[in-house]
Amino acid sequence: MAEEAVVLVDMLKGFLVEGYPLFCGQQARSIIGPVVSLLDAKPDAPRIYVCDRHKPDDPEFEIFAPHCLEGTQEAGIVDELLPYPGTVVAKRTYDPFFGTEFEQVLAQVGPETVYVVGVCTDICVLYTVAGLRLRGYRVIVPKRCVASFDKESHNWALRHFERVLGARIE
Repeated sequence: MAEEAVVLVDMLKGFLVEGYPLFCGQQARSIIGPVVSLLDAKPDAPRIYVCDRHKPDDPEFEIFAPHCLEGTQEAGIVDELLPYPGTVVAKRTYDPFFGTEFEQVLAQVGPETVYVVGVCTDICVLYTVAGLRLRGYRVIVPKRCVASFDKESHNWALRHFERVLGARIE
């Protein structure tokens, strides 16, 4: 069993490469370097990528433009993280626990502490942190390793992680 694990939320081309409909902007791209540094600093920590993989008729597309369709390049992990293999968990909602094998993967890995990085801080990262905390995991969110479309919502989520969910912000 691993003491620590790193969960990478939606570190996908669809959010982090300019030209896709839900590109989160340069502030999101700026987290890639710190995420790589974290992975380099924790070479023995198992990596779990939770990744949007939508179907063409996904109900989420009533809220957001179609994005990260399964089987497309847009749904691929950004090139900078390809040297860091890990378990990929496909998700169709903001919540990586809903209708996925994420909980089983975590049980196999057995971490006490989970580092959560990725996008969007106030959407999928929020549901990931909440789900982990509700299941008793210690959670650390390195603030240089998360980003969102909206700076105000990003800052709200960081405060919420710490004050309401009891996650540690570094």
